[in-house]
Amino acid sequence: MNVLQRVAKNTLAMALCNVVSLISGFAYAAYTARYLGPDRYGIIGTAIALTSLFSFISDLGLNQLMIRDIARNRGLAKKYVGNIILIKLILTVLTFSAISLVVNILGYTDLTTSVIYLMTLYISLNAFNSIFNSLFQAYEKMEYLALSSIINSVLMLAGAFVVVSYGSGVIGFALIYVSVSLICLLYGVVVLYFKFFKPGIEVDLKFWRPTISEALTFGLNGLFVSLYYWSAPVMLSYSKGSEAVGWYNAAFRLILILLFLPTIMSIILFPLMSQFYVVARDNMQFAYLKNFKYMAMLAIPMGVGTTLLADQIILMIFGGGFINSAAALRVLVWSAVFIFLSSASTVLLQSSNKQRTLVKITSLCAVINITINVLLIPQYSYIGSSAAAVITEFSALVLVTASCADLGYSLLKNSFYDLIKIAIASSFMAAIVVLLKDLSLIILIPLSATIYFVALYMIKGFEAREVEMFKSVLRYMIDRSKD
Repeated sequence: MNVLQRVAKNTLAMALCNVVSLISGFAYAAYTARYLGPDRYGIIGTAIALTSLFSFISDLGLNQLMIRDIARNRGLAKKYVGNIILIKLILTVLTFSAISLVVNILGYTDLTTSVIYLMTLYISLNAFNSIFNSLFQAYEKMEYLALSSIINSVLMLAGAFVVVSYGSGVIGFALIYVSVSLICLLYGVVVLYFKFFKPGIEVDLKFWRPTISEALTFGLNGLFVSLYYWSAPVMLSYSKGSEAVGWYNAAFRLILILLFLPTIMSIILFPLMSQFYVVARDNMQFAYLKNFKYMAMLAIPMGVGTTLLADQIILMIFGGGFINSAAALRVLVWSAVFIFLSSASTVLLQSSNKQRTLVKITSLCAVINITINVLLIPQYSYIGSSAAAVITEFSALVLVTASCADLGYSLLKNSFYDLIKIAIASSFMAAIVVLLKDLSLIILIPLSATIYFVALYMIKGFEAREVEMFKSVLRYMIDRSKD
């Protein structure tokens, strides 16, 4: 199977996963928020944010290191899995201890504390689940990763229906996370046993020290990213209460769902580009530029359309009780745009063993984010947090792009005209959205997306070889579906 066919296979698997996850994710967010209301939804948001801040401890970057090294040498798979299982067992105990200490210091209510401990159990189970998902990714067996994600998305939505039907509260929703994570963990164990190898625990202390040391460069990057992703809800809960967190979390939840797209591309390309770095570095520039171009094609019109339709989107998904979230969504969507645009550079740096560069960038961005939140939250509440997210992600985009340019991978010089064409097509789409704004979103969103891509095609936003590549991928997917 050649590189294009592998990418096509993995793209097909992850595209199916993305469709199911997007639909289930929007439905789950809407159903949960409408049932709980801003205040209780804010409790869930606070618990997720606080535990996510400490998820770094349960991983330390081991997942990313495992993907990179096994993608280059699959003979390391058993050693990594066998040792990391025990390492993570120790790390989850430390995670529980750290979160317990912080909860006692912050003095949350009994209900919020109970939800936080349940979410801590959830991230602990996910720490082990991620071992198997990382292995699937390293082997480029995205169909197993996609199925795990689909199982998670569908069961989360089904669990919400069950919880609501029994009239359960916030605790019931927290238990959904724990139960679904346990099921996904069992799925990972079964796939590993029957499709890869029989897992076992291995204790190689000589392997532990250098592995943890190298993983920490990935892990510190994850820590700082978590700080500027999740510190805002925690600071809001302490300063403004659960209701403000609920309004912020509604908009933020939609952004997280949209981030499936760059996440999927990163999942597909990270092991591939890690191989390119060792055996075919000339291919890295091509993959880098195409990844950026396709992310820009999706991100810019997404930002424009969401800004124009934020009120309708919030009302349709969350209802009138969350109308305050529309203002946050208008701002936050641009943080998602910058994440889309920076994802190509981030994958390139990770694949090129430049984790230390990423750590420097993300640590600076964490300081920027926390500083701005401290300054803006007292006066502007969740809108200030939204603005802080945009400024942080824009800073990250500038820094990672400049770092790639220093390595000889020029982006703006090669992508300038692509960005101009995307901006023109997005402007045309925006005009149509404004003219037809009273249409139902169910009609308006697909219509405006179609108009955008037609306009982009008409102004030659797609190169001839890209059209041929898409046709080749499509033919391969059709052939695979017939088998």
